[in-house]
Amino acid sequence: MNHSDRVGFMQGRLSPLIDGRIQAFPWVYWQDEFALAGKYGMRLMEWTLDQDRLYENPLLTVEGQSTINALCELHGILLPSLTGDCFMQAPFWKAQREEERVALQRDFRAIARACANVGISIMVLPLVDNGRLENRAQEDALVFFLESEAASLVKLGVQVAFESDFNPEDLHRFIQRLDASMFGINYDIGNSAALGFSPAKEFAAYGSRIFNVHVKDRVLGGTTVPLGMGNADFEAVFFELGRLGYSGNYILQTARATDDDHAGALRSYRDNVIGWMSSHGA
Repeated sequence: MNHSDRVGFMQGRLSPLIDGRIQAFPWVYWQDEFALAGKYGMRLMEWTLDQDRLYENPLLTVEGQSTINALCELHGILLPSLTGDCFMQAPFWKAQREEERVALQRDFRAIARACANVGISIMVLPLVDNGRLENRAQEDALVFFLESEAASLVKLGVQVAFESDFNPEDLHRFIQRLDASMFGINYDIGNSAALGFSPAKEFAAYGSRIFNVHVKDRVLGGTTVPLGMGNADFEAVFFELGRLGYSGNYILQTARATDDDHAGALRSYRDNVIGWMSSHGA
């Protein structure tokens, strides 16, 4: 497999910004992105799903799934993964009322089924910002529910990868609670850099559990910036990934272009990633 076949992009990164947000489902442009991705030789797209208008999202409708599958076939695109910003925006593990919790858990099951219908095999659950785990009760609520869903997820062929702001030791403890064949880590290079974590310590703690990698750069304690402009140590990260024999995907969740040439920025970032992969056998 060529290195480029493992480098994809977060849905929306080939579209104009939505209300100034760096990441949101591109309602107006979502179909256009398939053609653009095909044109620029980008074969992997990670779907992004918001809680707002959840069941109107094409991923959650029969007609939408049919269109998605047709566009994938037409343009040679694969959808290996989904970032569930909806889970961060409305985390079922924090729901106070049982009625709300049950409804949000029903959403999770519906999303998992939808993923299976379009070939998505990894659901990323962001345990950051509004979704961050603040106490053991929330953690237990999340773990117990996912354990109860494990058999269904196996049948669907869908794994769950957690993006977390836990330090390496706490993330190791947390992920050890769950079945390694079904539940893993989404390693976000930029988020780890912003938190000041050491790649060597992170990979020693849970490297073997990494299912998916988000590529971005962030300033220590700050926001997303172009690759190489922040505190991410890409050489160290790709060295660790190569040492582990990581064979998963790299999804560009990178800073948006300031000149609106979003395709040009993505292609440049893809070249950066391919260079690091080549240097470190990652």
